Amino acid sequence: MIYTQTISPASGDRVPAAQGTSDEALVALIAQRDKRALQQLYSRHHVRIYRFALRFLNDEAAAEDTVSEVFIDVWRQAERFEGRSQVTTWLLAIARNKALSLLRRRSSEELDDEVAEFIEDPSDNPEVAMLKSQRASVLQDCLTQLSPAHREIVDLVYYHEKSVEEVAEIISVPANTVKTRMFYARKRIGELMAAKGINRAQI
Repeated sequence: MIYTQTISPASGDRVPAAQGTSDEALVALIAQRDKRALQQLYSRHHVRIYRFALRFLNDEAAAEDTVSEVFIDVWRQAERFEGRSQVTTWLLAIARNKALSLLRRRSSEELDDEVAEFIEDPSDNPEVAMLKSQRASVLQDCLTQLSPAHREIVDLVYYHEKSVEEVAEIISVPANTVKTRMFYARKRIGELMAAKGINRAQI
């Protein structure tokens, strides 16, 4: 199910421009049953939520369903949002709970992570582009060898740019636990990369 079909405004309605309206303001409007505000919040964050869910589930259809369920929950629970954290943190926490619930109902899935640092630069010559692609492939393989808890930390910190405190809130563990997991995740990635002949300076 693709959520845009569920929350698209009725014919003739005009979705207001995203600029100038904060996420918090949109959630407040959603709490007042404003469907256009929900559409706007969806437009702003559905890609982020989809990618996050996809890394958990490795299943495009399941990731799309997770996005739909997240924004259904937003519609139902907007009045409960107290503004103690960023809206994106709240959305990712909902998405994580949805994805984990799905994983509990089926066999464990491998995380298929895209490595943002290695996105090809148009100015790269073919040799440089090939090297980046090779290293990205090696690093991606290393990430899949981390434990689920460590992969989750790497994903939230590096690809969603969440702080230690925000990650702690999303996954419901103490901040020190987040720091410890990040330390061991980075250490393990370094070991795996070194075993494949790539050191940190080359990444």
